[in-house]
Amino acid sequence: MDILLYIAAGAAVGLIVGITGIGGGALMTPLLLLFGFPPQVAVGTDLMYAGLTKAGGALSHHRQSHVRWAVVKRLAIGSIPAALLTGLSLRYLFEHPEHYSDLLRSALGIMLLLTAVVILCRGRIMQLTSKADSTRWLPYRPAATIAMGVFLGVFVTLSSVGAGAIGTAILMLLYPAFKSTNVVGTDIAHAVPLTLCAGLIHMYLGNVDFALLGALLIGSLPAIHLGSCLSRHVPEQLLKTGLASLLMALGAKYAFF
Repeated sequence: MDILLYIAAGAAVGLIVGITGIGGGALMTPLLLLFGFPPQVAVGTDLMYAGLTKAGGALSHHRQSHVRWAVVKRLAIGSIPAALLTGLSLRYLFEHPEHYSDLLRSALGIMLLLTAVVILCRGRIMQLTSKADSTRWLPYRPAATIAMGVFLGVFVTLSSVGAGAIGTAILMLLYPAFKSTNVVGTDIAHAVPLTLCAGLIHMYLGNVDFALLGALLIGSLPAIHLGSCLSRHVPEQLLKTGLASLLMALGAKYAFF
C-alpha cells in the first residue's frame, strides 16, 4: 500500500509541475517529509528524481536551440564544485546523517520561502528585466553567473529546491535580453547536471531510497505529460498563487520552527 501511495504522490506532483512549471523539488521534498522520511532521504531521493525527470526536457530544449550553453557552462563552473564541496562537508563534518538533518531542514525552509517569493513576484521581475539595459552589467555578468552557480550548488545540495524557479529568476535578472524559451531551456539544461551531481553525492552518503524513487517516477512521468496537456484549461495564475502561499507557510515552518 505504501508503494501505491508514493506512486500517487508522484502523480500529484507531476500533474502540478506539468500545469504550472513549478519545480518538483519545492513540492516533493516537503511531501516526503510529511510521509515521515528523514530529511536526508527526502532530499537525496528528490535530487535523483529531479535529475532524471528534467533530462528529457533538457534534450527537447537543446533540439529546439533554446539552450545557451555558454551560460550553462558558467553556472556549472560555480555549481558543480560547490555541490561536491557541500557533499564532502556533510560527509566529513558530521558523524551520522541524523546530525545534519536539522541543517537540511533549515535550508529547505529558506529555499521554499525564496521560491514562493519568486513565484509571487515573477511578473514584476519580468517587467524589470524588460526595461533593463542588457549591456549595463555586461563586464560583471560572467562572474555574477558563476557566483549564482555557487549559491545554487550549495543550497540545491542541501535542500533539493531552487534549480528551477530560483534558477530561472537568476537568469531573467542577469540576462534580460534572453527570450523566455532561452531562460527555461538554459535553466533546465543546467539543472540536470546539478541535480544529478548532488543526487549522486547523496547516493554516496546513503541518502537515496531507490524503491521510493522508482515509485515516484512511475507516477510522475505520465502525469507531467497529462498536466502539460491540461495547462491551457486550468486557471494557472490562481493555482500558482495558492501554491506560493503553501510554500511560504511550509518554508516558515522548516526555517524557523
